[in-house]
Amino acid sequence: MKNAQSGATSRSVNDPTAKGKGPPADDDITARPAPSSRTEAVQEALRQAIIEQKLRPGARLPEDALGETFGTSRTIAREALGRLAVEGLVDLKPNKGAFVANPTLEEGRDIFLVRRGLEQTVTSLLAGRLKPEQVAQLKAFNEKERSVSGIDERESIRLAGEFHLVLARMTGNQLLIRYVTEVVSRCSLILAMYGRPHSADCGVDEHAEIIAALERGDAARASHLMDHHLESVAGRAMLEARTEHDIRELLAPYAARVKGMSE
Repeated sequence: MKNAQSGATSRSVNDPTAKGKGPPADDDITARPAPSSRTEAVQEALRQAIIEQKLRPGARLPEDALGETFGTSRTIAREALGRLAVEGLVDLKPNKGAFVANPTLEEGRDIFLVRRGLEQTVTSLLAGRLKPEQVAQLKAFNEKERSVSGIDERESIRLAGEFHLVLARMTGNQLLIRYVTEVVSRCSLILAMYGRPHSADCGVDEHAEIIAALERGDAARASHLMDHHLESVAGRAMLEARTEHDIRELLAPYAARVKGMSE
């Protein structure tokens, strides 16, 4: 029954005759689903640590240190690392262990190229089909971005990437959501490695323009704005050295939510 419902959701977004009906509105589609297991919780915590640039590309991820930090077994840590390796965020090297992925600039350009295509598809699916409550959710999210811009860099970085995941989730297309989630995470890793400091205000304003175009139903304009936005994000990349830090110290803020889960 669940699969049938999922298929109906995808058809409502992709079928041109469904225009005006829009994607199904959840109570809060902007909210990321809560982890269903400790393995998933560790995976999400590590993903956020990478996205928020707390773990540098190439950093070693020892299973014992992760287990100690998150209060879990090495088996759970190993499973979480394996899942992140599938996402392209972690490299598993035989006889050496796990490391935060260390992509080259050329690989970064390829990832951004794929992302631009995927997110233009997202805007084409959403333009003119968003329900009023979904538009309100997007505008509220954008205001949240604006409220932390220039104040909380870590939260600003997280929200900047999350905005694109929110849009993808609103399509209801599970495969597209999966691919966008993966490329957004990989792009965040590229920016963590090569990104130079910049004002977050530009990204917030660009997000607001994208929302406005989607609300108007101007698919061409929304697609152009998204492509220009991602091109600008990619253009902020340049090599930048990173300081070494102990992994336990870096992951301490992320460990509390995992340790608080029941076995």
